[in-house]
Amino acid sequence: MIQITMSTVTVNISFQNSLLNEIDKTARKEHRSRSELLRDAARLYIQRQQQWDDLFQLGERITEEKQLTLRDVEDEIKSARQEKRGS
Repeated sequence: MIQITMSTVTVNISFQNSLLNEIDKTARKEHRSRSELLRDAARLYIQRQQQWDDLFQLGERITEEKQLTLRDVEDEIKSARQEKRGS
C-alpha cells in the first residue's frame, strides 16, 4: 500500500476581530477547527477563480474563432437580457 503524506506549513494571518469571531462561530457550528474552515475557504476561492479564468478563456476563444467584435458581444448580451425580461 502506498501512503502519501502532505506536509503542512504554519502561517500567521491577521484578521479584524469581527471577522475572526465570524470564522470561529462558523467553525464551531460546523464542528471543525478554524484551520480546517480556512483551508476549505481558500480551496473554494482558488477553485472559483480558476472557473472564472476558464470561462473567460472560453469566451476569448469563441470570440476569436467566430471573429466577433466587442459590439457583437454587447448586442448579444443586450438581446439576452431583453429576452429574459420578456419571459
